[in-house]
Amino acid sequence: MQLVVIFGPPAVGKMTVGHELAKLTGFKLFHNHMSVEPISDIFEFGSPPFGRLVNEIRRRVIEEVADSDLPGLVFTFVWAVDDPDDKELVGSYAEIVRSRGGQVHFVELSADLAERLVRTTSEFRLEHKRSHRDKEFSRGLLIDLDANYRMNTEGDEFEQRLFPGEDYLKIENDHLSASEVARQIVNAFDLPPSCQGARPL
Repeated sequence: MQLVVIFGPPAVGKMTVGHELAKLTGFKLFHNHMSVEPISDIFEFGSPPFGRLVNEIRRRVIEEVADSDLPGLVFTFVWAVDDPDDKELVGSYAEIVRSRGGQVHFVELSADLAERLVRTTSEFRLEHKRSHRDKEFSRGLLIDLDANYRMNTEGDEFEQRLFPGEDYLKIENDHLSASEVARQIVNAFDLPPSCQGARPL
């Protein structure tokens, strides 16, 4: 089993790229809001019980996929790269896969704030992330997260400080389509084509 972790700031295109990557490889997509939305209907976003339950859902899904005969999973995540707790959390997800003999690949996406603010209103994003259909809330959350957290690495920081020696790719996707980014990921990690008819790259 292969786990592709796509991380980066809100509205950078993680889910959209993940969707395209899943089509190319046949991997299943488990995007951030598949765990966030059900719990946000019960507990306030960011509250301690919200965080515990979202993490438990993610962990259990990754465990079940790693124990199955599915070829891979694309997992998207907003990662505060300067937060040791986030590093430990991401590491624990990766270890689930590694402990079962699987492979883990990290993909970091980056785009400037102006471009990401435009993307907050895309139809595809709003279709799958109902908590962001309140455009004022979504815009405010994005700006607040940008002001208070680091969600992209700088230079060779990933290899030196976060997970040395890992399969890692950083893509600036301000002006790239999601399908172009997905193809770069497939080529970089030599991911297998979908058995459902994806054409060779």
